Amino acid sequence: MRNVGRISLVDAAIAELRQEIVSGSWPVGSKIPSESQLAASLGVSRLSVREAVRVLVHAGLLTTRQGDGTYVTASDESQVALRRRLDRAAAMDIIDVRRGLDLVAARLAATKRTDEDLSLMKEALARRAEASRSVDVDAFADADVDFHVLVAQAAHNPVLGDLYRSMSDALRDSVRSDHCMERAVLGSDTAHDELLAAIEAGDASTAVAVALAILDQQQNDL
Repeated sequence: MRNVGRISLVDAAIAELRQEIVSGSWPVGSKIPSESQLAASLGVSRLSVREAVRVLVHAGLLTTRQGDGTYVTASDESQVALRRRLDRAAAMDIIDVRRGLDLVAARLAATKRTDEDLSLMKEALARRAEASRSVDVDAFADADVDFHVLVAQAAHNPVLGDLYRSMSDALRDSVRSDHCMERAVLGSDTAHDELLAAIEAGDASTAVAVALAILDQQQNDL
Protein backbone atom coordinates (compact mmCIF):
# COMPACT_ATOMS: atom_id res chain seq x y z
CA MET A 1 0.00 0.00 0.00
CA ARG A 2 2.86 2.37 0.76
CA ASN A 3 4.11 1.88 -2.79
CA VAL A 4 0.71 2.84 -4.22
CA GLY A 5 0.63 5.92 -2.01
CA ARG A 6 4.07 6.92 -3.13
CA ILE A 7 3.12 6.53 -6.78
CA SER A 8 0.10 8.79 -6.26
CA LEU A 9 2.31 11.44 -4.61
CA VAL A 10 4.71 11.29 -7.53
CA ASP A 11 1.81 11.59 -9.99
CA ALA A 12 0.49 14.59 -8.05
CA ALA A 13 3.92 16.21 -8.12
CA ILE A 14 4.21 15.59 -11.87
CA ALA A 15 0.82 17.24 -12.44
CA GLU A 16 1.78 20.27 -10.32
CA LEU A 17 5.14 20.73 -12.03
CA ARG A 18 3.64 20.27 -15.49
CA GLN A 19 1.00 22.91 -14.70
CA GLU A 20 3.69 25.42 -13.71
CA ILE A 21 5.39 24.81 -17.05
CA VAL A 22 2.30 24.79 -19.28
CA SER A 23 0.82 27.88 -17.61
CA GLY A 24 3.97 29.87 -18.24
CA SER A 25 4.75 30.38 -14.56
CA TRP A 26 8.07 28.77 -15.40
CA PRO A 27 8.96 30.05 -18.91
CA VAL A 28 11.13 28.08 -21.30
CA GLY A 29 14.76 28.71 -20.38
CA SER A 30 14.03 29.45 -16.73
CA LYS A 31 15.51 27.56 -13.80
CA ILE A 32 12.95 25.82 -11.61
CA PRO A 33 13.13 25.92 -7.77
CA SER A 34 15.46 23.53 -5.99
CA GLU A 35 14.42 20.03 -5.01
CA SER A 36 14.07 21.02 -1.33
CA GLN A 37 12.00 24.10 -2.20
CA LEU A 38 9.66 22.05 -4.39
CA ALA A 39 9.28 19.39 -1.72
CA ALA A 40 8.29 22.03 0.81
CA SER A 41 5.84 23.84 -1.48
CA LEU A 42 4.20 20.62 -2.73
CA GLY A 43 4.15 18.92 0.65
CA VAL A 44 5.87 15.77 -0.61
CA SER A 45 9.26 14.15 -0.04
CA ARG A 46 12.37 15.13 -1.97
CA LEU A 47 12.39 11.61 -3.41
CA SER A 48 8.90 12.15 -4.88
CA VAL A 49 10.05 15.47 -6.37
CA ARG A 50 13.14 13.80 -7.82
CA GLU A 51 11.07 11.10 -9.50
CA ALA A 52 8.61 13.69 -10.85
CA VAL A 53 11.45 15.76 -12.29
CA ARG A 54 12.96 12.64 -13.87
CA VAL A 55 9.65 11.90 -15.61
CA LEU A 56 9.44 15.44 -17.00
CA VAL A 57 13.08 15.33 -18.11
CA HIS A 58 12.29 12.14 -20.03
CA ALA A 59 9.23 13.87 -21.52
CA GLY A 60 11.49 16.65 -22.77
CA LEU A 61 9.96 19.47 -20.71
CA LEU A 62 12.91 19.77 -18.34
CA THR A 63 16.65 19.27 -18.51
CA THR A 64 19.05 18.83 -15.61
CA ARG A 65 22.48 20.44 -15.76
CA GLN A 66 25.07 18.78 -13.56
CA GLY A 67 26.01 21.05 -10.66
CA ASP A 68 23.72 23.85 -11.84
CA GLY A 69 20.06 22.89 -11.55
CA THR A 70 17.02 22.01 -13.64
CA TYR A 71 15.72 24.18 -16.47
CA VAL A 72 12.56 24.32 -18.57
CA THR A 73 13.28 23.30 -22.16
CA ALA A 74 9.74 23.10 -23.60
CA SER A 75 6.15 23.79 -22.62
CA ASP A 76 4.35 21.51 -25.08
CA GLU A 77 4.99 17.76 -25.16
CA SER A 78 3.59 17.49 -28.70
CA GLN A 79 6.29 19.90 -29.87
CA VAL A 80 8.87 17.81 -28.06
CA ALA A 81 7.67 14.69 -29.87
CA LEU A 82 7.91 16.45 -33.24
CA ARG A 83 11.37 17.78 -32.45
CA ARG A 84 12.52 14.30 -31.48
CA ARG A 85 11.27 12.88 -34.77
CA LEU A 86 13.16 15.59 -36.64
CA ASP A 87 16.26 15.04 -34.52
CA ARG A 88 16.10 11.32 -35.27
CA ALA A 89 15.91 12.00 -39.00
CA ALA A 90 18.88 14.37 -38.76
CA ALA A 91 20.84 11.86 -36.67
CA MET A 92 20.24 9.14 -39.26
CA ASP A 93 21.58 11.43 -41.98
CA ILE A 94 24.70 12.05 -39.91
CA ILE A 95 25.21 8.32 -39.36
CA ASP A 96 24.86 7.66 -43.09
CA VAL A 97 27.60 10.20 -43.83
CA ARG A 98 29.79 8.90 -41.03
CA ARG A 99 29.71 5.35 -42.40
CA GLY A 100 31.82 6.52 -45.31
CA LEU A 101 34.06 8.84 -43.30
CA ASP A 102 34.65 6.47 -40.37
CA LEU A 103 35.47 3.56 -42.66
CA VAL A 104 38.21 5.57 -44.36
CA ALA A 105 39.40 7.20 -41.13
CA ALA A 106 39.73 3.89 -39.25
CA ARG A 107 41.51 2.15 -42.12
CA LEU A 108 44.02 4.95 -42.68
CA ALA A 109 44.54 5.64 -38.97
CA ALA A 110 45.53 2.00 -38.42
CA THR A 111 48.32 2.35 -40.99
CA LYS A 112 49.41 5.97 -40.53
CA ARG A 113 48.94 6.82 -36.85
CA THR A 114 51.90 8.17 -34.90
CA ASP A 115 52.78 7.75 -31.23
CA GLU A 116 51.49 11.28 -30.64
CA ASP A 117 48.17 10.39 -32.31
CA LEU A 118 47.81 7.39 -29.99
CA SER A 119 48.63 9.48 -26.93
CA LEU A 120 45.98 12.07 -27.81
CA MET A 121 43.35 9.40 -28.49
CA LYS A 122 44.11 7.68 -25.16
CA GLU A 123 43.77 11.02 -23.37
CA ALA A 124 40.38 11.65 -25.02
CA LEU A 125 39.13 8.21 -23.98
CA ALA A 126 40.36 8.81 -20.42
CA ARG A 127 38.32 12.04 -20.32
CA ARG A 128 35.35 10.18 -21.77
CA ALA A 129 35.58 7.50 -19.06
CA GLU A 130 35.88 10.11 -16.31
CA ALA A 131 32.83 11.97 -17.65
CA SER A 132 30.79 8.75 -17.61
CA ARG A 133 31.78 8.13 -13.98
CA SER A 134 30.65 11.63 -12.99
CA VAL A 135 27.57 11.39 -15.28
CA ASP A 136 28.54 14.63 -17.05
CA VAL A 137 26.74 14.43 -20.40
CA ASP A 138 28.37 17.51 -21.94
CA ALA A 139 31.90 16.48 -20.98
CA PHE A 140 31.18 12.95 -22.22
CA ALA A 141 29.95 14.24 -25.59
CA ASP A 142 32.97 16.55 -25.95
CA ALA A 143 35.43 13.76 -25.20
CA ASP A 144 33.62 11.28 -27.46
CA VAL A 145 33.67 13.70 -30.40
CA ASP A 146 37.29 14.65 -29.70
CA PHE A 147 38.24 10.96 -29.91
CA HIS A 148 36.57 10.48 -33.31
CA VAL A 149 38.08 13.71 -34.66
CA LEU A 150 41.49 12.48 -33.49
CA VAL A 151 40.95 9.17 -35.29
CA ALA A 152 40.26 11.16 -38.46
CA GLN A 153 43.34 13.30 -37.86
CA ALA A 154 45.42 10.14 -37.36
CA ALA A 155 44.58 9.23 -40.97
CA HIS A 156 46.79 12.19 -41.92
CA ASN A 157 44.47 13.21 -44.73
CA PRO A 158 43.80 16.97 -44.39
CA VAL A 159 40.50 16.80 -46.30
CA LEU A 160 39.16 14.02 -44.10
CA GLY A 161 40.22 15.88 -40.97
CA ASP A 162 38.54 19.09 -42.11
CA LEU A 163 35.31 17.26 -42.97
CA TYR A 164 35.19 15.61 -39.56
CA ARG A 165 35.89 18.83 -37.67
CA SER A 166 33.14 20.60 -39.62
CA MET A 167 30.65 18.03 -38.31
CA SER A 168 31.72 18.25 -34.67
CA ASP A 169 28.69 20.25 -33.43
CA ALA A 170 26.26 17.84 -35.07
CA LEU A 171 28.22 14.89 -33.68
CA ARG A 172 27.95 16.28 -30.14
CA ASP A 173 24.18 16.56 -30.49
CA SER A 174 24.06 12.98 -31.76
CA VAL A 175 26.08 11.65 -28.81
CA ARG A 176 23.89 13.53 -26.32
CA SER A 177 20.73 12.05 -27.81
CA ASP A 178 21.73 8.36 -27.89
CA HIS A 179 22.37 5.91 -25.03
CA CYS A 180 26.14 5.83 -25.40
CA MET A 181 26.84 7.33 -21.98
CA GLU A 182 24.31 5.02 -20.34
CA ARG A 183 26.24 2.01 -21.67
CA ALA A 184 29.50 3.57 -20.52
CA VAL A 185 28.10 4.08 -17.01
CA LEU A 186 26.99 0.43 -16.95
CA GLY A 187 30.40 -0.71 -18.17
CA SER A 188 29.02 -2.28 -21.35
CA ASP A 189 30.59 0.20 -23.79
CA THR A 190 33.96 -1.23 -24.85
CA ALA A 191 33.88 -0.51 -28.58
CA HIS A 192 35.86 2.74 -28.41
CA ASP A 193 38.67 1.03 -26.49
CA GLU A 194 38.57 -1.79 -29.05
CA LEU A 195 38.85 0.73 -31.89
CA LEU A 196 41.88 2.35 -30.27
CA ALA A 197 43.48 -1.08 -29.71
CA ALA A 198 43.00 -2.02 -33.37
CA ILE A 199 44.47 1.28 -34.54
CA GLU A 200 47.43 0.88 -32.17
CA ALA A 201 48.00 -2.67 -33.44
CA GLY A 202 47.85 -1.53 -37.06
CA ASP A 203 44.91 -3.88 -37.69
CA ALA A 204 42.99 -1.98 -40.38
CA SER A 205 40.27 -4.59 -40.99
CA THR A 206 39.36 -4.83 -37.30
CA ALA A 207 39.47 -1.04 -36.92
CA VAL A 208 36.99 -0.66 -39.78
CA ALA A 209 34.70 -3.37 -38.38
CA VAL A 210 34.65 -1.80 -34.91
CA ALA A 211 34.12 1.72 -36.28
CA LEU A 212 31.07 0.54 -38.24
CA ALA A 213 29.80 -1.46 -35.25
CA ILE A 214 29.83 1.76 -33.19
CA LEU A 215 27.61 3.42 -35.78
CA ASP A 216 25.30 0.38 -35.91
CA GLN A 217 24.81 0.68 -32.15
CA GLN A 218 24.10 4.40 -32.40
CA GLN A 219 21.53 3.70 -35.10
CA ASN A 220 19.85 1.09 -32.91
CA ASP A 221 19.70 3.63 -30.08
CA LEU A 222 17.69 6.13 -32.14
